[in-house]
Amino acid sequence: MAFIEIDNVSYSYDDERNALGGVSFGIDAGEFVSVLGSNGSGKSTLAKLMNGLLVPRSGEVRVNGRPTSDAKSLADTRCLVGMVFQNPDDQIVASTVEDDVAFGPENLGIDPAEIRERVARSLAQVGLEGLEGSSTHALSGGQKQRVAIAGALAMQPQVLILDEAESMLDPRGRRDLMRICEELHGRGIAIVLITHSTEMAMLADRILVLDQGALVFDGTPQHALTRIGDFDLLGLDVPFALRLSRKLEERGMPLEPQVGIDALADEIMRYSKS
Repeated sequence: MAFIEIDNVSYSYDDERNALGGVSFGIDAGEFVSVLGSNGSGKSTLAKLMNGLLVPRSGEVRVNGRPTSDAKSLADTRCLVGMVFQNPDDQIVASTVEDDVAFGPENLGIDPAEIRERVARSLAQVGLEGLEGSSTHALSGGQKQRVAIAGALAMQPQVLILDEAESMLDPRGRRDLMRICEELHGRGIAIVLITHSTEMAMLADRILVLDQGALVFDGTPQHALTRIGDFDLLGLDVPFALRLSRKLEERGMPLEPQVGIDALADEIMRYSKS
């Protein structure tokens, strides 16, 4: 049994058009999954359904075997499945870093000593030690996103969903975000990265692609590389390095497809030395 089960789920905001229609898949404990899709594909709706912020109009979402439609288990669901939104300002609720990260556990009535331990541990996990007393309003965008992640981690989730959390970050912020995701994944937390960036999606172990509310792809990054032409038709970005590696292959350089420019440069160097 998957930790999160999406069973023939549909959802509509206006009862006329489905934001999601008949979607089914599972996410196992400890997986690193990317959900890829263009604007309007249903990615954010799916994220909210997995976290219990929305309840399916039909079908069922189960977290650790319990349906999210069960109001009695909703608080547990939101502890088990943490959520980080696109704009960290929408998620930060306190004036200092320490108070913001402590907000969730405090609302659960957790002992103050344990809250302090959770805050310290969560801030260490995202590299913000020493900023406990800093004003949240004075932080950079990347730092605010880390505070939002730390706040989710303080709830001790088994799954962390990031809903286009990279979209307002600069390249360095995106690299830091992916490093944090990889480190958390290494500690056993399942990561669900919602994104429209093919390059970032390729860093996961598994990729799901949504198009107009339907699940149109579920496979490994290696499999996805063979379908990159389809992704182009779906309005998804195809990384420059991958386009270039394809062109070079057409020109007689049998290179392994690469999504990162550094990896492509290494591949070209290996080819030139062979």
